Formats: sequence, C-alpha cells, structure tokens
Amino acid sequence: MSIFQGLRVLDVASFVAGPAAATILADFGADVLKVEPPGSGDPYRQITRLANLPQAQQNYAWTLASRSKRGIAIDLTRPEGQQLLYGLVAQADVFITNFPPRVRAKLGIDWERLAEINPRLVYASLTGYGETGPEADRPGFDVHAYWARSGLADLVRTSADTPPASPAFGMGDQPTAAILYGAIVTALYQREKTGRGGRVRTSLIASGVWANGPSVQAVLCGGMVPRRLPREQARSALTQSYRCRDGRWLILSIVDEQRDWPVLAQALGLPQLVDDPRFAGSAERQQNVQALLAALDAGFACADAADWQQRLADKRLTAAVVARTEDSVHDAQMRAAGALVRSAHVAATGLEVDSPFHVEGVVKTPPGRAPELGEHTTEVLRAQGLTPAQIAALRAAGVVQ
Repeated sequence: MSIFQGLRVLDVASFVAGPAAATILADFGADVLKVEPPGSGDPYRQITRLANLPQAQQNYAWTLASRSKRGIAIDLTRPEGQQLLYGLVAQADVFITNFPPRVRAKLGIDWERLAEINPRLVYASLTGYGETGPEADRPGFDVHAYWARSGLADLVRTSADTPPASPAFGMGDQPTAAILYGAIVTALYQREKTGRGGRVRTSLIASGVWANGPSVQAVLCGGMVPRRLPREQARSALTQSYRCRDGRWLILSIVDEQRDWPVLAQALGLPQLVDDPRFAGSAERQQNVQALLAALDAGFACADAADWQQRLADKRLTAAVVARTEDSVHDAQMRAAGALVRSAHVAATGLEVDSPFHVEGVVKTPPGRAPELGEHTTEVLRAQGLTPAQIAALRAAGVVQ
C-alpha cells in the first residue's frame, strides 16, 4: 500500500514550488486535486511558450508539476466558488497555496477561515519573501527571492567583474518544493500525535538562504566571503575546471592535497610536476597557481572528458564531467539511482524526473497524466452531492469549468 493512500490534498497553488510539493505527495499515493481558475487556469500551463525556455513537443513543465493529479476549475473570486471549495476543504487533509496573505484573505482561503471548517487540516503556504514584514505581500519568482536575494547569483559569477549568472529554469522552485513537502509531512506527524491539524509555511527567500547557508553563516559569524577571482588568478589549481580534448569540461576536486597531488600528477602522465619545486607543497602550488594551471590545462587537453573521469575514478580521485542537460537521457546511473522514472505519458523518451527520495519497501505510484483544465470538475462535484442540473448551472454562470 502507498504511504499516502487515502490522503486528500488540495493544490490551490500556481507555478512551480507549491504544486511540485503536491506532486511529491502524489508520487507516494495521495489523491491530489489541482484547483485552478476557469479560463486559462494556472499560468504555469503557458510557461513553456517563453522564448528563453526549452521547446518540446509536450508541455514538459506541466507534466512534471501536475502529474498524477485530478483537476477542477473554480472561480474563487465568487462566493459560490468559495462555498464549493469549503466543501472540499471539509474533507481534505492538506491544503497548499502560494497566494500572498492579502489575496488569501480576499478569496476566503486564509488559515483562520479554513481551520474553522476543518480543525484537522494541514495548511501549507508558500511565499516569495515570508508572511510578515514589509515585503510579505511582494510577489517573487525564484530568480529574485531565491537566487538574487540570497547571494547565490553573486557567488557563482565566474569572477567578481562578470555579470551575475541567471539560474536554470526552476532551480530554486524545485528544492523549495521539497522543503515545503518536508514541512507538510512534519505537520502530518504532529497531527498523528495531537489529532489536530496545523499551519506550516516556507518562502523562496528562506530556501535560498538555506541553500547558501554556509556562506551566509560565515558572514553571521563575523567573516568575509571572498569574491570569485578570474580563473587565471584562482586560489587553487586542484579545485578547478579543465577543458578536455573533446571540448567538454571536467570539474576536479582535490581536497587532501598531500595525499592526492602525486596521484593526480601520475594519472595525468605528468610525474615530473611532483618534483618541481614550484609545486612541492600547498603554499608553493598556490604561489605558482598560474604555472600549475597551464601545466594541468595541457595535460587534460590530451584526452576526452569522459576518459579522464574514468581514469581519475580508478585512482580514487574526485572529478566529474560537466554534463549538458541532454546527457540525462543517456545517463544510466540516473535511472539506476531512481532520479529518472519510467512514464507512459512521455512519448519522446518514456522517462520523467522522479521526486528525489525513496522509502525502502515502498513502491511509488507510477506517474499519471497531468490533468486538462477542469477535467474532473463534474466528477468531483458529483462526489460532493451536486446534481447534474446544479453543476450545469454553475458552469453556465462561469463559477466552474
């Protein structure tokens, strides 16, 4: 039996992080109902039309964010729509939203209102900048609240003088979804002990600071975060990226220099570097970093990146090819580790990105198709006791779709 079989979840969120938290619950068997406004639905349905995002025959963003869910379209700006939602809330276990606090109050879906309807409800909210303070109602995408505000965008520049890097699509939202999922499960555990639901929340800014935690904590402890130097001025040549013969890059991470530096030189076919006084110790290697970079650049340029990765792995040295996203299709280890899962709903490869953990002895629910807008409206409302005539009247009035 799935862990969350019988758990009823209302996904009243949009875009990525909130709905993706609900997806993880669905992966473990929860019955997730995606609630969207009539008309265009969740704006995330249209996100892949942006020119700067990957283009594909299938709506990949919606596939990942809303797989295995049922869908209902309700106009929550209408009192009749709110009443329909309240009926669903009365029977739900989890309610997920990312509306700002003032919008929740306006729509009648704030925690205080819903807790009166269902004291066992776990209410999970996500915001850009938190729910208190002057920016509580400020909207924020992960590029702003998670990536820019946390300092991550600044820290990953190739040097202090280069423009800040833009994040990959969903780079902050996907891990924030896992954080929100963790909060929800914590509240469900608390409910098992107390019999009452509760409110949990997180934000993109909190998630971003957590991701940048070691550097932020260094500052909080009175430290200074060193600015990234240009490659030719790197502080170490042994924690560096190298371009290989095939044009691919390899990230090298030699932490125990005393032990591994001679092994690396031998693996590269450059044993003479070990006896070079410029590279005799850590201090010397740092003082002569440009010369060492040049020597290692020449060494790595003699073979392809995948070959170097294998050779270094054979010597128990840590290195990895800088993968291109499309490499994931052929990455057998991703499938073996469960990072990718078989799917009947992805025609091109038959694979989907799986949620990032497994429970021993539990088989996840196979990915289901993401719902069309309002696909299950009639089914859900009939289960609530509405007659076909009542549902038709609500649809004619635009309350549901």
